[in-house]
Amino acid sequence: MNALISLHNSAFSMLERHTQGLLPLLARFIFAATLLVYFWASGLTKLGDGILGFLFPSTGAYAQIFPKQMEAVLYDTSQLGVYHWLVVTAGTWAEFILPVLVVIGLFTRLAALGMIGFVVVQSLTDLYGHGGIAHAETLGAWFDKIPDAVILDQRAFWMLLLVTLVLKGAGALSVDRLLSRQREPLAATA
Repeated sequence: MNALISLHNSAFSMLERHTQGLLPLLARFIFAATLLVYFWASGLTKLGDGILGFLFPSTGAYAQIFPKQMEAVLYDTSQLGVYHWLVVTAGTWAEFILPVLVVIGLFTRLAALGMIGFVVVQSLTDLYGHGGIAHAETLGAWFDKIPDAVILDQRAFWMLLLVTLVLKGAGALSVDRLLSRQREPLAATA
């Protein structure tokens, strides 16, 4: 039995050593394949008209992020303050910038941490702002036989990808890796 355990440990230790950067690379690939276009499409719905649309979000952007406040002011964004503009504008930019940073592997840990915060706020807005908490199928439940609830099931998988990147970094084939390799010779000569 000891020989079997030793063989197991040896084989998987070698596998782990030789595939060190593979898990984060796969996490970034899955993020790109499943969530990049989702976040960009969502961000596009928030842009205002014209070339400065990234500074003046659409009415729909405010309605998505502040649904109850927008309803209270009858969807007149001029009745909302600078705080609302800052949150909507920052949220819109985040939907474009953070996913790209994750996919190319630049400042990956910080970008993934930002995405975790974004998804938490998005989920809370979906549940409480848009009333999803009143619909059991939106919230879902863990340890049930139905794995397709929007919040507790789908977003748990999103979080797993993002936590992997926070803990492991960008992995192979990333800008972070290129930058760290460029710094190594500089550190050796200093």
